[in-house]
Amino acid sequence: MFQPTLLRPSSFTVTEVTQYLRTLLESDPLLQDVWIAGEVSNLSRPASGHIYFTLKDGGAAIKCVIWRSAAFRIPEFQVGSQIEAHGAVSVYERDGTYQLYVNAVRMRGEGELYQEFLRLKARLEADGWFDEERKRPLPERPRTIGIVTSATGAALQDMLNTLRGRYCLAEVVISPAAVQGVEAPGEIVTALHKLNTEVHPDVILLARGGGSMEDLWAFNDERVVFAVAESEAPVITGIGHETDFTLADFAADLRAPTPTGAAVAATPSRDDLSREIENVFDDIYSIAIGNIDSARAALLQAAARLNRESPQRRVERERQQVDMLSLQIGRSLSHRMTVYKAQLENRVGRLTALNPQGILQRGYALVRREDGIIVRSADQISSGDHITTTFSRGSAISRVESTRLD
Repeated sequence: MFQPTLLRPSSFTVTEVTQYLRTLLESDPLLQDVWIAGEVSNLSRPASGHIYFTLKDGGAAIKCVIWRSAAFRIPEFQVGSQIEAHGAVSVYERDGTYQLYVNAVRMRGEGELYQEFLRLKARLEADGWFDEERKRPLPERPRTIGIVTSATGAALQDMLNTLRGRYCLAEVVISPAAVQGVEAPGEIVTALHKLNTEVHPDVILLARGGGSMEDLWAFNDERVVFAVAESEAPVITGIGHETDFTLADFAADLRAPTPTGAAVAATPSRDDLSREIENVFDDIYSIAIGNIDSARAALLQAAARLNRESPQRRVERERQQVDMLSLQIGRSLSHRMTVYKAQLENRVGRLTALNPQGILQRGYALVRREDGIIVRSADQISSGDHITTTFSRGSAISRVESTRLD
């Protein structure tokens, strides 16, 4: 880069000038933390994972780079998108061009919209419009389903296809409304009101496809939030994509990630209904079999009562009773013999356990002095005494060399 000298050089190299410009740009705090608004053009997404594009307006253009390490945090945008890019301005020395190294992107105008969104959310939340106590349970098997969405949008067809495939028993009533633009909030409120006052559905689906925050802004309107929260029927929202949140979602009784998800959340699946029907058939079959078995048992009982009134039957009963008593006596005697035998074996076992010979068989020995007295302690014998040690088999005579009391 340039070095101050007393004598001005006659010329500089391209590299020196470029490095000097780079130093100037990178030392400017404003250019190292700057938001630049414009329209996207020349968008390129090579296999490296980096993103290259140009940001332009009516009077100028600047090249932009998003490194792969930051690309995953960047929202999707296309050629023609109006965005605000944040980053640092520097020089790409090889081409001698200045460019913006981007680390964050927001769609044009979304910064202000998002701040307004947060402000409205905080106020409505403080007023209790999003409280869990306001949420109503959803019907398990709705008979009438109301839909508020654009009559020409793909979201409507997605929901109708889902409802036909999952639960064709419900009547579906569509109350169309604009879902984007200045007129959308009023039309959404009117559509909800019409369903609640004229149709009285069991549940209402409020939905639209994806879009930018500005596209979805109608669902952040306070009038829509109030209409959703005060709806007579519970409301399921399916607005935008899974990552999109609106204030209507917070006021709804349930938020689904997509319009299709709202249709799924509002209805039981065909497979679940089939299983329930099979279970009902199984219950009916079991009840019928049970009734038949009960009737058969009652008939058999009546026949048995008739048989019991016969004198022959009474003789047979008495004979059977004699046989039963004989068996009981035999079992009683057998039981007593078993008890006596067990007691005898127990006593024999105890005597056997007390038998000194049994103790010797377990490895113990019996020691006697010459006078026949059993030795129980070392202080009963002295050095030079002869002692007799009896084992389980045989005995041994030994002389005491010494004694010791531990």
